[in-house]
Amino acid sequence: MPLVKVPAPVEPLWHEWDRKAQKSGLRHTVYAVNGDQYTGEWRDNLKHGKGTQLWKRTGAIYKGDWKFGKRDGYGSYSVPDPVTKEYKKVYTGWWKNDKKCGYGTTFYPGGEYYEGEWSGGQRSGWGRMYYRDGSIYEGQWLRDRPCGQGMLRLPNENRYEGGWKEGKKHGPGRFFYLDTGQLFEGVWAADIPKYGTMIDFGRDEAPIPTQYPIPKV
Repeated sequence: MPLVKVPAPVEPLWHEWDRKAQKSGLRHTVYAVNGDQYTGEWRDNLKHGKGTQLWKRTGAIYKGDWKFGKRDGYGSYSVPDPVTKEYKKVYTGWWKNDKKCGYGTTFYPGGEYYEGEWSGGQRSGWGRMYYRDGSIYEGQWLRDRPCGQGMLRLPNENRYEGGWKEGKKHGPGRFFYLDTGQLFEGVWAADIPKYGTMIDFGRDEAPIPTQYPIPKV
């Protein structure tokens, strides 16, 4: 019985088109319907690797690492100045699952900025915050607020060292009044000192010492 040669199955043309449409490995520029633009690397049709995203509505730009369609790794996020139109960095640091995570620096309006650790897009861990009035907080954070142990230094160099909870002084702590040469050591609750002792501390070097020293007990 003669052998019959069976022709190889013909692959549908749409399979080839689908493979060509899949962006993977190489750099591509893709425009969304709303005008957003991404230029960078892809994997399995998702942003993956190094790339730059431009959001048309806000003009914001992200440059950095991506992982399966989300910002993940190291990158910077910038927005245009409403007056000069020049780009200003808002955040530079590490990301995970499209949120700030790890060490990074965020710049706020008015010149304030934070440098330190993040988790889930919020300040969490150790960090230092520079406020508009010249105050500086350095210490532990939780859910975007000082929480744990930290120090707040005021513009006049007076400072508080001690416990914090939900952004307020809470627990044992010490307040150094370096302008008058005094030290208060006690316990706070929701920013209010509940009890403690006040003593002279460097009174002879203080710029505006109290008229009379605190009597020793």
